[in-house]
Amino acid sequence: MAEEIRAEMVANVWKVVANAGDTVSEGDTLVILESMKMEIPVIAESDGVVRQLAVNEGDVVQDGDLIAVIE
Repeated sequence: MAEEIRAEMVANVWKVVANAGDTVSEGDTLVILESMKMEIPVIAESDGVVRQLAVNEGDVVQDGDLIAVIE
């Protein structure tokens, strides 16, 4: 079953750590967001493979925007 990782706030995508096709474990960092000079890691909530990475460095995400899909 696919797990969608979504933004929980308005933020800039500061760094993309994972790539589509990467195998990740629960707790691995996928991307790092930046908001009000704070870095917020977005982590995998389960083990799996990154099937889609929907953001690029420099993008601005809104609350609820898709960041990644893990299967």
